Amino acid sequence: MKHLIFAWFLAALACSPKEKSSEPELETKSYHIIGYVAGWKDINPKDIPAEKLTHINYAFANVADGIVTNMEGRAERDSTNFLKLQELKNRNPELKLLVSVGGWTHSKGFSDAVLTPESRKKLTASGIDFLLKYNLDGLDFDWEYPALQGDNNVVRPEDKENFVAMLKSFREALDSVGNVKGKHYLSTIASGGFRTYLEVNNMAGAQQYLDFINIMAYDFYTAGDDSTGHHANLFPNGAKGRSAQTTVEEHIEFGVPAEKIVMGVPFYGRMWKGVDPTENGLFQPGKYAMGLPYQQIFALSTNSAYSRFWDEKAGAPYLFSLQDSSWITYEDPESLALKMKFVREKGLAGAMFWEMSEDNTGTLLDALHLALNPKTEPAN
Repeated sequence: MKHLIFAWFLAALACSPKEKSSEPELETKSYHIIGYVAGWKDINPKDIPAEKLTHINYAFANVADGIVTNMEGRAERDSTNFLKLQELKNRNPELKLLVSVGGWTHSKGFSDAVLTPESRKKLTASGIDFLLKYNLDGLDFDWEYPALQGDNNVVRPEDKENFVAMLKSFREALDSVGNVKGKHYLSTIASGGFRTYLEVNNMAGAQQYLDFINIMAYDFYTAGDDSTGHHANLFPNGAKGRSAQTTVEEHIEFGVPAEKIVMGVPFYGRMWKGVDPTENGLFQPGKYAMGLPYQQIFALSTNSAYSRFWDEKAGAPYLFSLQDSSWITYEDPESLALKMKFVREKGLAGAMFWEMSEDNTGTLLDALHLALNPKTEPAN
């Protein structure tokens, strides 16, 4: 009888709820790692570590005369590039290839194209044709920005509702094609990393029709600023109060589920010159100079004239050269590891980055991949 009671006790213990640990989830959850590839640059499949990516967003397709089309003069190059990118699936069969429609300088046609049910139908049909022509796995919409001026775009208050209507139209069309093809086609967007974007749009409505949302959580300080500041800090610090954390939390506040949010990170930095040396140049007056790819920043970081500093409050690195009065905001493996820890803890979908060729060292992608694919600890 004692043996029966003991056996029952062991069975009950085995079936009882255990304290939840985050570690198994970190080891089993699949996170997105989405890399943008610029279509106007030379693309060599050998230079793209497909095994460390889940998605590639090809930039860009245009919206012109109410349809999704190649950017002017780039149809032949796009065809070649898409064939090159398809080769990557030989190394990573799970890799998804999307085209990003729009971008900062090619969003001027969106407002007109989505204005009426008829124009949305025309736009949707052209987008599906583009997807099928190049054998893509989905469409990424980079409208910068609905209901906001952007780069001298046509803008209307109606963009808010028409943006959602456009996404609904594409979702229905993608599902229809998917039913025939026996696959799920993706629909995603690049979302503005600032609160005004959320205030003038209906993200709660938009997210219903999207697989995930890539937040451009960078460019917090940029060419328009006459003082230095982090352009992609994880936590808020400084007068602007902007950060990756802030924009993620604001997207959730405005109705986007955390599990659909992808945090965008930059593979480039920004430099100011003539910077006041107080606080090693952080939040000091200076003249904006240029954007820099990571590989160039890495080279400068090995130069004895530059020193690396870490802003604990912001969770961000920066370089300063007293000799040259130059200050650089950028991303490095330490800051990316911290951000990906945030992604995991908040239950986000993963990371996106702009842009593949900005880091030919592979350092930053390695940091993302390692942080989002933690290894199981060896058994003792």
